[in-house]
Amino acid sequence: MLNIALFGAPGAGKGTQSEFLMKKHNLVYIATGDILRREIAADTALGREARAIIDRGELVPDEVIVQVIEKTINENPDASGFLFDGFPRTLVQAYILEGLLQKLHTSLTCLLSLEVPIEEATRRLLARARTSGRADDTAEVIEFRLREYAQKTAPVAEFYREKGIYVSIPGVGPIEEIHQNLENAIAAELRKALFNVVLLGYPGAGCGTQARRLAAKYHLSYVSSRELIRNEIDGGTEIGQAVKPIFDRGGLVPDEIVIKLIERRFREHPEALGFVFKGFPRTIVQAYILDGMLRKMGSSVSCVVDIQLSMLELIKRLDARGKTDRRMSYDLETATIVKRLEEHEQKCLPLVGYYQKHLTVTAISGEGTEDEVFARLAGPVEQAWRRAR
Repeated sequence: MLNIALFGAPGAGKGTQSEFLMKKHNLVYIATGDILRREIAADTALGREARAIIDRGELVPDEVIVQVIEKTINENPDASGFLFDGFPRTLVQAYILEGLLQKLHTSLTCLLSLEVPIEEATRRLLARARTSGRADDTAEVIEFRLREYAQKTAPVAEFYREKGIYVSIPGVGPIEEIHQNLENAIAAELRKALFNVVLLGYPGAGCGTQARRLAAKYHLSYVSSRELIRNEIDGGTEIGQAVKPIFDRGGLVPDEIVIKLIERRFREHPEALGFVFKGFPRTIVQAYILDGMLRKMGSSVSCVVDIQLSMLELIKRLDARGKTDRRMSYDLETATIVKRLEEHEQKCLPLVGYYQKHLTVTAISGEGTEDEVFARLAGPVEQAWRRAR
């Protein structure tokens, strides 16, 4: 999801650039002033509350602003993203926006600040006053608005600089040139946004094969908790020696160890555009852990796909794998295979429900050749990739 805050002093040209960005990226436009006017015109409960406050000559408080923004967000559940114009204006509102977007399991992609010298902003506003007839476009009011903007928004700028998503854009020059500078900034920020895929499926469903193909196509790092643990065991490390008995009997390795191995994997691949997870998470607790690990990096799960196969086909595949050098400890006997599949059903199926609460979980058939399964997988992953970029 692409979420942009467009920053800039009065007269910086935010209106012109907002129209361009909305059309270009199919964003829902959120300008608190416009929303409040619509609510008032529609005579909604929020509109009546806002009108009463304005009629008293008071500023609309953040409590009302939050409600109108959240209402707009909730009315657009299928949005590709949001463009915030003139919000946040204060440090308090910056924290409010963080909380609102966190409820959507997303975050602000970038804050684009159109930088225009005060003299140029003043000239533009005075020119507009001659044609608009706006009462607030007098020289005195303009001076006050620009001074107030500089005072109130300086902490907001610093807030987003510390987050590393504040981008300064020259606001003087040909409109097309400013358009291009905005696009370049957005593209650069999107390249920093991680794309994270979780593949769910029973043992034998082919998740490992498909995960590797996704990693190659989208320049992701493949994360298999089983393989990370196996590498420790094969390397004879201290961790490997500690978890080998648990691993050999098909048990779950303690989460604190898995976290350590996955975070190390993150650090080893700073060039990756994201991660594709196979075999992790396997439980609801691990789903919370993964959310926390990704949130720590300012990211989240982008896409979840459940690869499904009939129980009979799963048993056939695992039985056949047990006769190869790729066999797992539980592949050697049919009774053990069945037990492993039953354990998976008990512990892992609730994961689908967990992710369905805030993401679309796409179920695909794992029947057929690797290419056929990948063709089914490619569709939903490509859609999620485009939403994320």
